[in-house]
Amino acid sequence: MTRTLRAWKTRAAVTAALALAVVAPLAVATEAQAATSGSVCLSALPAQAHTTLDLIASGGPFPYRQDGVVFTNKEGVLPSQRSGYYHEYTVVTPGAPTRGTRRIVTGQRYHEDYYTGDHYATFRLINFGC
Repeated sequence: MTRTLRAWKTRAAVTAALALAVVAPLAVATEAQAATSGSVCLSALPAQAHTTLDLIASGGPFPYRQDGVVFTNKEGVLPSQRSGYYHEYTVVTPGAPTRGTRRIVTGQRYHEDYYTGDHYATFRLINFGC
């Protein structure tokens, strides 16, 4: 192999590796953002969501027996995790005869809490900083 061809192949390999190093983290971030519908400020959530978050922080008691059960993520909307990683809690909907459609789903990381107002069709990561 000539020196020029070898240098070109090495340069091409380095360029490809750099491109992957830049694009791969963006792909992961984009996948996580696509899985959820962005974020929502804590202050923008309904008052009942604040009540639910307070109950979660204190360990209950919760208004529904289903609160705290494992959320299986069968819809695949949240980032994929092992079974038992997520748990769901009801956000009371005033006037609803049932649990309604609002939930908070918690992950195992600190402040990894998602809000859904449409019964798992979309999720928004709760931003506790605003």
